[in-house]
Amino acid sequence: MRGTKRLVAQYIRAMFATGLWVAVFVFAAVGPVSAVPRENHEEKEANLKQQATGGLFHKWTFDKDPIKSIPGGFVPLSSGAGVSAIWSVEADETAPSVPNVVRGTSACEESTCFRLLIAQGLEYEYPDLTMRMRSADGVAGVGGFVFALRDAQNFYAALVDLGAKRAQVIRVIEGVLTVLGQTAVTLKPIDWHSLRVQRNTIVSKDFIEAFVDGVLVLSVEDQMLGTGQVGVVMQGKTSWFFDTLHAVPLFSHRPLSSPAAY
Repeated sequence: MRGTKRLVAQYIRAMFATGLWVAVFVFAAVGPVSAVPRENHEEKEANLKQQATGGLFHKWTFDKDPIKSIPGGFVPLSSGAGVSAIWSVEADETAPSVPNVVRGTSACEESTCFRLLIAQGLEYEYPDLTMRMRSADGVAGVGGFVFALRDAQNFYAALVDLGAKRAQVIRVIEGVLTVLGQTAVTLKPIDWHSLRVQRNTIVSKDFIEAFVDGVLVLSVEDQMLGTGQVGVVMQGKTSWFFDTLHAVPLFSHRPLSSPAAY
């Protein structure tokens, strides 16, 4: 027993001598400190709700927009000569999200005509975009997503050409069109096709990837355009229906710091 007491006394003297008693005292007084503040149940529910409905995730089904109107939160834009497109909300019993869709109709005959419907107040550097789409006749027409849009003369677009069974990623700068990549696609035998576009960054390179009917069909590298607006687009003379648009920024792909200098 005396030996044990002697060892305890020596241990305490060593703690005071080295300053470890300060750490023990603070730990005992305040307890362990968490690096991340803990949320209670109510705070967690509120934060999840804000993420689902706030500025991070966006979803448009157009089901609450008045028929024959331009959908709320969107503005039409034209690139190239010719008359503007007609955009309106219409009822469609076949819509992926019933009852409404957005219809765009362009009478411009030129392939340099792009008719856009742009979401207001949203700018993404690395967007993840998805939607369902079909042409009015089901067999022809060119339509898709526009993104990184600065104005009507500067943007990227991912396009599906139903007649040619082809997908393209293009870049328009000061009105000059450049095809960054194109490929033949095998379309599913369905009315409503899906299109997904992601812009990713790996190290110091930016990639644009396009998925048609769930299949990755194109991956191109380009960094000419940066942050910009997003929306849907038609090329040339055509008529399209659009429904169930989603937009989310790919925060997980954004670089946290500059690349190492070696």
